[in-house]
Amino acid sequence: MRFFVTAYHHNLLRDYERLSGFYEAIKEHAHGIVYDIGAGSGILSYFAAPYSKTVFAIEKDEKIASYASRNLEGLPNVRVVNRDVLLYDFPFQADTIICEMLDTALIDEEQVPVVNKCLEHLKEDGRIIPYGVINGAEAIEMDSETIRYDENYQYKTRGSLTIYDIIKFNKRVDEKFKKTFKVPANGRINGLKITTFTLLTENIIAGPTEMMNPPLLIPLEEIKQENYMIKVTLSYKMGGGLNTIKAKIKDIEDQHEYKKRT
Repeated sequence: MRFFVTAYHHNLLRDYERLSGFYEAIKEHAHGIVYDIGAGSGILSYFAAPYSKTVFAIEKDEKIASYASRNLEGLPNVRVVNRDVLLYDFPFQADTIICEMLDTALIDEEQVPVVNKCLEHLKEDGRIIPYGVINGAEAIEMDSETIRYDENYQYKTRGSLTIYDIIKFNKRVDEKFKKTFKVPANGRINGLKITTFTLLTENIIAGPTEMMNPPLLIPLEEIKQENYMIKVTLSYKMGGGLNTIKAKIKDIEDQHEYKKRT
């Protein structure tokens, strides 16, 4: 099937790892009344149609919604709705909600505000796809003094990955995040790399893909030592944008002493 898309959505459709993961999750769990939030070109609604009673493809951009209407017009159980979901009056309680508004650590997209609203309209035994995300951090050496995604940007990893947060969308999520955690480092570091893994279901995990969750690089004050732990305080508002990110090193300690105590 040929889809009518913008250049951006064309690139999304070429991200086969992302699409195959969502297809498996939708095939396994989509049924009954389905809401596809931020439907874009309509590809996920297209996946859900054979397994669902009715699919509501919600897209607030008028031009993109018109593309979705053309792409899905041959499916009698799919309705395209050109509306901001935060202002949308859900006509039925949902069996399944698909919300692929993902971004690294959920900072630069409205995933969390949208999912929090959608929970009010999800049946008690209903499902949300994706199921959640896992966020990890690594100490890095970078040349930039500004927050940036790592798309084709050169940096050096200076420590192993530390998982600092796990979010599941089946319950309300606090949009304001703040946590202090420890990350191992070795050598010169002046940044933190944030990597997000997507829990499409409890059993399907997708790492960053070409068009989903590119790792985020956050500057820190410079430190140069051998085999040490940094205690970092990281905060941001999910859905608030990159300018809400704050990161600061609170303490430094030797890795060997840390391992002795733990």
